[in-house]
Amino acid sequence: MAATVIDGKALAAECKARVAEEVKGLSGRPGLAVIIVGDDPASRTYVNSKRKDCAECGIYSEEYALPAETGQEGLLSVIQTLNGREDIDGILCQLPLPAGMGYDEEEVLLAIDPDKDVDGFHPVNVGRLSTGQKCFLPCTPAGVMEMLRAYGVDPEGKECVVIGRSNIVGKPMAMLLLAANGTVTVCHSRTPDLPAVCRRADILVSAVGRRGLVTADMVKEGAVVIDVAMNRDERGKLCGDVDYAAVAEKAAYITPVPGGVGPMTRAMLMVNTLEAARRHGK
Repeated sequence: MAATVIDGKALAAECKARVAEEVKGLSGRPGLAVIIVGDDPASRTYVNSKRKDCAECGIYSEEYALPAETGQEGLLSVIQTLNGREDIDGILCQLPLPAGMGYDEEEVLLAIDPDKDVDGFHPVNVGRLSTGQKCFLPCTPAGVMEMLRAYGVDPEGKECVVIGRSNIVGKPMAMLLLAANGTVTVCHSRTPDLPAVCRRADILVSAVGRRGLVTADMVKEGAVVIDVAMNRDERGKLCGDVDYAAVAEKAAYITPVPGGVGPMTRAMLMVNTLEAARRHGK
């Protein structure tokens, strides 16, 4: 029996509609500032999409497109200005920063006010997440949790396997599943017998960025398979880590690429920006 496809595009539209309705009830309009350094095509596409999302949700947006040669001090100066502006509730610096230009991404993330860190990357928010305190959740893992909730998949008591240990997805994904009472295993490049570990999973999340990594023989019958990765095949077509056609024959639920986790990541940025505006008394 073929898996139920988790429609991230439809869920994201519903989520943004809720945000737009709640924005109407605020005393002031939420504001999001997006900084992009250089001219990376993928980053530019993503930033353009965020601008469109803001318009749909009634959120004021500003874009700061800085030349790659701006330098660390120039970038930090823009962030500090935005930190002090009352009309800007959220600040997002699009990563990665241009390679070979001397940028220190860690210093950049630290410079953003934690109460405007709508990406959820600042160590203060990471620390709050790890200790179960209220914080801005990283958008991709938060989007995955919303997808599970919407389709009635409760992690409590289930074996959850996360492939990938990045600070942006893998680690916070594991923490959110753990907070939902899942039993969580995090796999990575040094994990012995990865297929055997994956076959234990009731919920399998892959966030590596390696096309064809997760094959049907690695998936338990009836598992929930979440593909976070965005890769391109030999024809340039978008795809994830999962061998979609084969795995869909075994899984109970599966996310497509594109149209799965990606739209929900962007929707959760709108949710975080709304929350930031509320924190700022709007």
